[in-house]
Amino acid sequence: MALIKKKKMSGAEIPSASMADIAFMLLIFFIVATTIDVDTGIGITLPELVDNPETVNVSKDRMAAILINDEGAVLLDGKPASVEEITRILKERIRQKINLPKNKKLIVSVKTARKTSYDIYIQALDHVRIAFNEVRDEYGQNTYGKKYSDLNQQEQDDVKEKVPIIISIAEPEKAS
Repeated sequence: MALIKKKKMSGAEIPSASMADIAFMLLIFFIVATTIDVDTGIGITLPELVDNPETVNVSKDRMAAILINDEGAVLLDGKPASVEEITRILKERIRQKINLPKNKKLIVSVKTARKTSYDIYIQALDHVRIAFNEVRDEYGQNTYGKKYSDLNQQEQDDVKEKVPIIISIAEPEKAS
């Protein structure tokens, strides 16, 4: 009796010759498909450089001086205030100057110490912007019945003229 030998069946194999090609294609796909978020910084429009700037005297009632020391304490017109209070205090001052001519509008000056926390500085600038934007919204609502963002271009220009955002960022003083 002859025994018939069974052939051993080889197991299923995955061809590995094209693995490198597949890995390379996936790498290319993810490089092309991935977007990188770029931090754009603070969106502030800086004034043009003037060779011989002229000195202009500004009355104290037109200025709102915000001073921030290196510990994060805020002085608004020489009085202690929290960063959150900046909006409330400035809104009232901005409202008072709505009907005045352009050369009488409120100027907000922000000055810091050299070692002031960047976070506190940005929070202060944000609260100044919030104050101006909320007054613009109020003026737009009272005058046109809509918020500033819902106004057409001509109406927005009128609101900008009545409530201009004038922020002066003063250079920090050098420590002696």
